[in-house]
Amino acid sequence: MKAGNVIQSKSYLFALRIVRLCRWLVDEKGEKILSKQLLRSGTSVGANIEEAIGAQSKKEFATKVRISYKEARETYFWLRLLKDSDYLNVEQSRSMLKDCEELLKILTSILKTTQLTN
Repeated sequence: MKAGNVIQSKSYLFALRIVRLCRWLVDEKGEKILSKQLLRSGTSVGANIEEAIGAQSKKEFATKVRISYKEARETYFWLRLLKDSDYLNVEQSRSMLKDCEELLKILTSILKTTQLTN
């Protein structure tokens, strides 16, 4: 992983937190349906960033970043739903939601910059 790539490192660390959260939801709360959705979308953000880094064109790069953005939006939805359905309390969800919002802001900035250079 490149030391200077903020979105790459932040999306990886976010995916790691998602994996741990989903494991906790299954083990401690017995929740399997929502956590599976969260696991899929939350780890997809970073996976698509990795694909974007390896893109062969600006168009492919932008497409993968857009997919990452959409997956981050979906992840934000699942985190809110888990909080509002009392699987997560406010303290548990606050940090995850904050990190997800930060990823969304970074991805939005990348998309705006990419559109300006196309």
